[in-house]
Amino acid sequence: MADTTTENPNSPNRAFPLERTRNIGICAHIDAGKTTLTERILFYTGMVHKIGEVHEGTTVTDWMEQERERGITITSAATTCSWVQRKEEGIYKAFDSIKQRVNIIDTPGHVDFTAEVERSLRVLDGAIAVFCAVAGVQPQSETVWRQATKYNVPRIAFVNKMDRTGADFNAAIDSMRVKLGANVWPILIPLGAEDNLKGQIDVVNQKAVVYNDDDTFGSTYSITEIPEDYKDIAESAYEDLVTQMTDLDEEIGMMFLEEQPISKEDLKRAIRRQTIANRFVPVAGGSAFKNKGVQYLVDAVVDYLPSPLDIPPAQGQNPDTGEALLAESNDNGEFCSLAFKLWSDPFVGKLVFFRVYRGKLTKGDTVYNPRTNKRERISRLIQIQADKREDIDVCYSGDIAAIVGIKNITTGDTLCSEDSEILLEPPSFPDPVISMAVEPKTKFDQEKMSNALGRLSEEDPTFRVFTNEETGQTIIAGMGELHLEIIRDRLMREFKVEANAGKPQIAYKETILSPADGEGKLIKQSGGRGQYGHVVIKIMPNERGKGFTYENKVVGGTIPREYIPAVIKGLTEATLNGVVGGYPVIDVHVDIVDGSYHDVDSNELAFKMAAIFAFKDGVKKAKPILLEPIMKVENVTPDEFQGDIMGDLNRRRARISGIETKGNLCSINAEVPLAEMFGYATAIRSLSKGRSSYSMEPSHFEQVPQQVLTAVLENKN
Repeated sequence: MADTTTENPNSPNRAFPLERTRNIGICAHIDAGKTTLTERILFYTGMVHKIGEVHEGTTVTDWMEQERERGITITSAATTCSWVQRKEEGIYKAFDSIKQRVNIIDTPGHVDFTAEVERSLRVLDGAIAVFCAVAGVQPQSETVWRQATKYNVPRIAFVNKMDRTGADFNAAIDSMRVKLGANVWPILIPLGAEDNLKGQIDVVNQKAVVYNDDDTFGSTYSITEIPEDYKDIAESAYEDLVTQMTDLDEEIGMMFLEEQPISKEDLKRAIRRQTIANRFVPVAGGSAFKNKGVQYLVDAVVDYLPSPLDIPPAQGQNPDTGEALLAESNDNGEFCSLAFKLWSDPFVGKLVFFRVYRGKLTKGDTVYNPRTNKRERISRLIQIQADKREDIDVCYSGDIAAIVGIKNITTGDTLCSEDSEILLEPPSFPDPVISMAVEPKTKFDQEKMSNALGRLSEEDPTFRVFTNEETGQTIIAGMGELHLEIIRDRLMREFKVEANAGKPQIAYKETILSPADGEGKLIKQSGGRGQYGHVVIKIMPNERGKGFTYENKVVGGTIPREYIPAVIKGLTEATLNGVVGGYPVIDVHVDIVDGSYHDVDSNELAFKMAAIFAFKDGVKKAKPILLEPIMKVENVTPDEFQGDIMGDLNRRRARISGIETKGNLCSINAEVPLAEMFGYATAIRSLSKGRSSYSMEPSHFEQVPQQVLTAVLENKN
């Protein structure tokens, strides 16, 4: 059924038109100040009347007990607010201009919860990337930047913590250019730094924003002329902006060539166009904790980040034909949305967070899931304000909301109108790198534990649960020690399941180094009908990251066509257990080339088993190796401990990739096998008298050295 679109994409009943809606994420390295910034935005938009602090455990978006205890964000929290842009002159007042709707998702910074960032960026239109003014670009900053680039999310950079000792706005910008390759230029320059931070220089308007000292909440400020000692900086920054836009933007380039005057409005429109095109990143500086610079940052979000109408339509395909389809932001079209997150709420049950791309959804409507071919009636819709739930009757295109009580759904499912089927591209997630065995403390807890783990794995695509076939143990796998610790904590608090856990185990993988032939036969003759299957394959190394691929090259019907799916199933199953240590086999390609069959004794099971034997036979001949996860580690330490920290890293089989010195701090970048990183936090605490800090994230898989291989295989047995 075709869309009944009109020229105006807005429904007459929506509170905020699409062009005044912004869906943004706040993402960064751990401890850069994302949650603090979100709290300030909520305070200045009037959503909360008291500023929450991370260190006091009173923030709105960090609402889980575990988040408040640890002072970290674990799950991305969605919240909605409205913002009134200020006028250019006078003291800021909250009723000066047009209201804007800003939907914010505060994402975690810790690498163990990278799935939260991934799925949030998939459904957002823009992002604020937060950087620490002292540390600049840190490892997880690079990860979230890459994730945003993968989904073409336009960004504004906010250099936070300008009040801290050692804060350096220009150095932070330089590190973004060098480490991220980003085309970043300042639009809001901090006025002063450290204890002398007074406000910001608005580069486009060539004004100073000076915060009033007697207002500790930073709610009032004056717009003044730029102080004399900052005039050169402001003028130079303005010229840089005009030069950049002349190079990047066609309209400004033509105006420049025709020697037409370029107004502030022209410049703003050009910055917006190039930011949305992902060719330019505006940078603002300030301090969220000291309440300086947040209001103008939200103005920049409205000025430069896209509304749902400014971004390309969501891409999908027809589930039956595979034909490419587009879902344009329009309230009048057929309903289409993406479920990007599931959450078990203790009060209302299962919540499904979704982003509406087209049409609208009203309470009582029926939605269709093309993956399961099932229909569901929507009995309850809610708008999320972090941990508060507000019932709503309808949500429109561009909105982020949640459905209560829907069944048979997983992260990444499309929910749409049955008259206009479409499958949107789901977010992709990394594989777990660490696992541990868990068992309930009592038999009574056994069923409760399996239900609880099932619900937790539904919520979190990077958390897996499976049973070890050899030992019968329940194994949980995730992105790191903290990830699994939080899972165990949630088991106890939310599901009241007491569980014992084994030592964390590394998620090793296996692959091959050379091509080989493999042959598998299953022949069983024991009176009556027998079993016969015969498969011949060629196996070869695949590109890193390609996973398992196959091609059917059987000619002349040596394996009848009806048995090929069983062969493929057998090959896929065989990749789960390799020949070196029984670990999953990755990055291999298999050609099914030949085989034979028996008119009476051949069946699907026989060919499946023959394929498994052929795969094992081929892998054994193809120089199989064991792969281990390698982590990218950054350690920041005072100079005096550099030697000890580097010595410790070398003992852990580290490859040092770079050392940077900034003041009296030394930043050591290294690649270290995950197997060597257990207990690292305790080790560096004692080596540096508690003054070193580190962060790590998964980088890639590498062959386990021969001298380590024996120990790994012995420990497994």
